Amino acid sequence: MANETSSVKNNNNMQAQAEDTGKQSGGSRDTAPLKKFFLDALKDMLWAEKALVTGLQKLQKVAASEELADAFETHELQTNKHISRLEKVFDMLGEKAEAKKCKAMEGLLKEADEIVDATPEYSATRDAAIIIAAQKVEHYEIASYGGLVAIAHTLGYERVAHLLEKTLMEEEDTDYMLTEVAECHINFEAVQEDAHEKVTA
Repeated sequence: MANETSSVKNNNNMQAQAEDTGKQSGGSRDTAPLKKFFLDALKDMLWAEKALVTGLQKLQKVAASEELADAFETHELQTNKHISRLEKVFDMLGEKAEAKKCKAMEGLLKEADEIVDATPEYSATRDAAIIIAAQKVEHYEIASYGGLVAIAHTLGYERVAHLLEKTLMEEEDTDYMLTEVAECHINFEAVQEDAHEKVTA
């Protein structure tokens, strides 16, 4: 009887280990397409974050407000951390950290360049406009990381989900900070610039 009980316990332990291994490796054949989408989306975000570093460096140079330039510099440093986290995620999944061109980020950064070209140099108007461009990027990242966190939980990648959630929270904080910078003074300064131009016209 004792041997039978021991055998049942061993079988239960083996089954639990198998289920845990299945979760960490992406589950059954039914989850394979979801895992592939998850990995592709991670590659997409790796490219996006790397491209964003260059984009933020450009925005730092054209920002008139020192506060805004500092905000972009801070987020550039943070973005480098996001890249490191993504590389760690790939390592945890036993996958090579490969970047795949993110057309959405490419388009958003191109729009930011167009905004810079279309606004007066070192003006509050340009600052107000590039804040909106930067927040479009943040909203894209928030949506992307939010979805990735949910899928990571679904696939049983709890440690991966935890890392991605850290990045998600930082993206949300950056979006809030940019709103504060805009609403505290930059938007008002842009309005005053418009009024001044009308008076001098």
